[in-house]
Amino acid sequence: MLTASATEDHRNANPVHPQTVSAGHLADYHRVTANVHAMPVANPPEGTTGHGQSIDTFVVSAGRPERVPDAPLNTPIAPASSFIAGGPMEYARYDSPTSHALEDVIGGLEGGLATVFASGMAAANAAMDLVPMGAVVVAPSAAYTGVAVRLRELEEIGRIQLRVVEVDDTPAVVAACNGAAMLWIESPTNPMLQVADLPTCIAAAHANGALVLVDNTFATPILQQPITDGADIVMHSVTKALSGHSDLLLGALVSTDPEVAEQIRTRRVLLGALPSAFDCYLALRGIRTLAVRIEKAQDNAKSITALLAEHPSVSRVRYPGFGTMAAIEISQGSDAADAVCESAKIWTYATSLGGVESLLERRRRWPLESSTVPENLIRLSFGIENAGDLWRDLKQALDSVLK
Repeated sequence: MLTASATEDHRNANPVHPQTVSAGHLADYHRVTANVHAMPVANPPEGTTGHGQSIDTFVVSAGRPERVPDAPLNTPIAPASSFIAGGPMEYARYDSPTSHALEDVIGGLEGGLATVFASGMAAANAAMDLVPMGAVVVAPSAAYTGVAVRLRELEEIGRIQLRVVEVDDTPAVVAACNGAAMLWIESPTNPMLQVADLPTCIAAAHANGALVLVDNTFATPILQQPITDGADIVMHSVTKALSGHSDLLLGALVSTDPEVAEQIRTRRVLLGALPSAFDCYLALRGIRTLAVRIEKAQDNAKSITALLAEHPSVSRVRYPGFGTMAAIEISQGSDAADAVCESAKIWTYATSLGGVESLLERRRRWPLESSTVPENLIRLSFGIENAGDLWRDLKQALDSVLK
């Protein structure tokens, strides 16, 4: 990874400056990128980060202040718009100590250089800006609504040419990459839970000279690290599972290519999309429990989706066999799906996902949701509650619409 020598003196002089746990960072971008030749290309062992630690350990230990006497255990919130001249920060639209620490953690988890944004859509728009005028973008037919709508808007104004595919149809994805400038993949997709053959799709895109972005929001780096499959950019809605408490808006982009990472960071500066120090602090606090939250929520998802498959009100269960997200289709139609959501007592009828609480919603209640999403589909975001309680509550809601 990047060496820390360029920033070591500055960090040691300030005990509250975040430790360079990802072995280098972009705070002083031009200084750091001079050391990019030191980044190894080998993939880390499965279940570890590039630092030799298990992921479970890394989410707890990374992004902390330097271990010097009287340094705080946690990176402090830096409520400042400007910094004393002479260091790498300068101005809060460029960087802050708190966002810097969060980037160390996310970048280390995904194996690249991270830039955090004020929301997931801010990150998505920055990534879209990397595509040349009029270029072809290949994207999922059913993706996160905000991304799908924005891509269609860009196509309508002539900014891009959009090709939509089913990401689990590998031959179709490979064919669509011909002449493309970017392949934008969600895997699993939101809300249809389709899983892409990432190595094959990424290789096909690269063979055509395309940049590959993988939205890893659903899987998280605990379950999937797309950079190890060759992805150029990994995107996260940090709002969701990474922060895990439904109390902030954040996004992130991660890349191993220093030129791409610098372009991303430049977009954040020019778009004015740096998150607040307080939100970065909350995300850091939330990410410490990421591994245990994903483990518990995934266990809930596996056990409850098996039971859902046997319920007469459920005509289809969409669950890829891993992760904390699922979707069900209600036999009695969309009105019954709404009734199921409204009848839940422990599950909360609300949008978003990835928090400690279990959420459900009928996705087509949103007018801009893709028409490829069934009207009777309910998306389930599994939390960390007791599995028995979750199942009993969901069962009574499903029972209520039986005819």
